[in-house]
Amino acid sequence: MLSYAPPTKDIEFVLYDLFDAEAEWAQIPMFDSFDRDVVAAILTECGKLTRDVMAPLSQSSDEEGAHWNDGVVTAPEGFKEAYDALATGGWLGVSGNPAFGGQGLPKMLTASLEEMFWGANTNLWLYATLTLGAAICVDVHADEATRRLYLPKFYSGSWTGAMALTEAQAGTDLGLIRTRAIPHADGSYRVTGTKIFITYGEHDLSENIVHLVLAKAPGGPEGTKGISLFLVPKYLPSDWKEGGLEGISNELKPEHNGVTCSGTEEKMGLHASPTCVMNFDDSVGWLVGSLHSGMPLMFEMMNRERVATGMMGLGLAEIAYQNALAWSLDRRQGRDLKGIQDPSESADNILVHPDVRRMLLEAKVNNEGCRALATWTGILLDQMHSEDPEVAESATALVALFTPIVKAHFTDLGCETASTCMQVMGGAGYCSEYGV
Repeated sequence: MLSYAPPTKDIEFVLYDLFDAEAEWAQIPMFDSFDRDVVAAILTECGKLTRDVMAPLSQSSDEEGAHWNDGVVTAPEGFKEAYDALATGGWLGVSGNPAFGGQGLPKMLTASLEEMFWGANTNLWLYATLTLGAAICVDVHADEATRRLYLPKFYSGSWTGAMALTEAQAGTDLGLIRTRAIPHADGSYRVTGTKIFITYGEHDLSENIVHLVLAKAPGGPEGTKGISLFLVPKYLPSDWKEGGLEGISNELKPEHNGVTCSGTEEKMGLHASPTCVMNFDDSVGWLVGSLHSGMPLMFEMMNRERVATGMMGLGLAEIAYQNALAWSLDRRQGRDLKGIQDPSESADNILVHPDVRRMLLEAKVNNEGCRALATWTGILLDQMHSEDPEVAESATALVALFTPIVKAHFTDLGCETASTCMQVMGGAGYCSEYGV
């Protein structure tokens, strides 16, 4: 079975020895209260959760997979309890707006937390990362009533988010989407269409699922310039009749809001993460941002998810490295070329062989390089909040450059590192029993 040891010492080295985290945070008023003791406590608690709660479910949940039955998706055994531990621990709100119940941690730190979450259980953390992306979008672009209703629920984990972008005939060419949003006099919209490849579009872990849906409203220009973004919940607030969300409670109607799941995809991996076909049938939704601004808002969400996807590559590479290293210390084959290292055994462990050490060091240095670049990108994301306009402008420009690099490079190296670690393990590396 896969084991996971949170790399907290490596993370602290990058934060304080490679970079000066405390000096960085001192320059930004919203982060100047963070010190080493606070960060050490956060890393320790995150490490316990990832090691003791999330990691033990990583293999079993992927082998069992999520279950779809007549529109209902149920998570694998143990997922509900693990998700509740994430939610009650406040981990879905670590980077959230404190005005609505978030903790407002700096991205320089939360990037490291994400690495541990991804490495311990990729399937489970996918629930959270989609919610974080939705929360950021709502926080920045939705009106005050929408923020007050939805953000505390996102941060607490009682409601989750999903991004409904892709359609069967419109992959990256989103100008071809057919989903329509018809305006009502009360300011809401009725959204109708079908979306595919929707990660966690349906599940049984939270009370509500809130979809951010790309759709076209009447009167817009052709192509991508006519796309708008709408917030469409699975369940509506129980005291909502017609009108806006001002003064509405967060109690839910038991009936669906015309949002249904007609199936899930059978994928090569990530089996515990349901990839759904979602249908919206005259579903009540609310505009996020201004009309026909859906594409810029989508790219803003995707920028956040690009960094998260890159951290997934690093997290998976780290757990692959850890388990390949453990294997090399346990597996015995041949003798050290410099002489017998363990005369009490019939063979030395394979770590004595130069090529095994080369492969493991290659994996380790790739991980350390990615961790350093992720932390530096986190610094830039934090500097976007600087009160110095020149610092904020420079950071914003660099973030636009580096977020796609983090996504592409980290995931490429993640695949390469996992493959290298499989090679270290020989035939066992290719057996699902060993998890790498």
